[in-house]
Order: sequence, then C-alpha cells, then structure tokens
Amino acid sequence: MAQEPQAKGRKVNQMIVAIDGPAGVGKSTVAKLLAARLGYLYLDTGALYRAVAWNVLYHGVDPTDSQAVESLLPGTSIEMQFQNGSVKVLVNGRNITDELRTPAVSVAASVVSAIPAVRAWLLPVQRQIGSAGAVVAEGRDIGTKVFPQADVKFFLDADADVRTQRRHRELVAAGHTGALEQTNADLIGRDTRDRTRAISPLVPAEDALHIDTSTMTVEAVVDHMMAVITAKL
Repeated sequence: MAQEPQAKGRKVNQMIVAIDGPAGVGKSTVAKLLAARLGYLYLDTGALYRAVAWNVLYHGVDPTDSQAVESLLPGTSIEMQFQNGSVKVLVNGRNITDELRTPAVSVAASVVSAIPAVRAWLLPVQRQIGSAGAVVAEGRDIGTKVFPQADVKFFLDADADVRTQRRHRELVAAGHTGALEQTNADLIGRDTRDRTRAISPLVPAEDALHIDTSTMTVEAVVDHMMAVITAKL
C-alpha cells in the first residue's frame, strides 16, 4: 500500500485533486476513497448536473428544450450537505440523493449538461465548494474547466465492455432492472454526447495522469493516486 502523505506546512491541506473520465470507470468510488484517505472533501460535480436533470424531469420539462430548461434555473436552489463523509443533495430543500442514479436521470443529465446556460449556472457553485482546497473533485471537465489550477489531475478510463458491466451492476444493486444491452447503449450515447458537446467536452487535461482501470481494483487505483500525490508534496 502506498505511504500516506504527511502534512508539509499548509500545502497538504489546500490541494485540489481533479478526477475526470467517462461513465463507468469508477470515478465516484475512487474519489470517495481517495478523499477519505486524504481527509479531504469529496465533490461529485456530476451530482449537481443530475440534480438539475432531476428538477427538469420533476417539472415535466423536455431535457432537450434548452430554453425551457434555462427558464427553471432562476427558481432552482441546489445544496450539497457534507456530513461524516457522506453527501446529501437537496433541490429546493428536498433531499433527492437516492433519486439521482436512475437511468432516466442519467440520460437527462447528459443532455442538460450540454446546455451552455446550465454549465455557466453551475460553474460558480462548483468553484465555491472547492475554493478552500482540500477537495477531491470528480466529473468530466474538472481539470480542464472547473479547476484548471488543480494541484493534481487524473483522467480515468477503461474498456467500454468493462464500463458497461460496472454500470449495469450498479443499477441492479440500486434496484433498477434493465437489459445489459440497454445499459451499453445508454453508456455509448452518453460518451458520444460528453465527448462531442461544444461546451467543455470530455477531454483529458494536458497535464492529467491517465489511468486505465480496466483490470485494476479500486484499492490499486487509489494507492497509485496516493503515490502520485505524495510525490508532489
């Protein structure tokens, strides 16, 4: 196991660690464990886009109707509550944490995240949460757009079949039924939208370290990240 970093002045308590990558590579699991190991805040920026998507669906708005989606933003309040290593997401005061990982919300999140007004609206929210540092942030444009000044940047990837299997297991574990083929189609569709959108597409930051998680355990990925972070202290 990689040696845990020791504090050297204030630097270790101020670092921003950015983790980007497509769906199904294990970003959330890895980011949570890495944040726990470092004693940092875990920021799931994807949950913010999912919250917007949930609100869009809740109001019966078509996610592809950018004007209608944008019209909901002024009346929307999204709050993340961090308690004992867990995160709760509230929309207009309602705890929707357990509703964010449904297939419908996942698809809608991919669509609304391509709307410039949504990205512009959420950007200061994300930056405010991570402004004090000591944060592990994961998403799709963390190292390129949200925190381009991040101290350490990682880009996770994995074979498409592996990612499909992982995402399908997550959905089944959460009680969502559906064919593996549909999970694969949803994942490929999201990949295409994320990588080709005009605003902040999914691309690795130039200074990001690439990690292929296809054959790695979660612990191995976190250990590798810890070694990289330790070397930078």
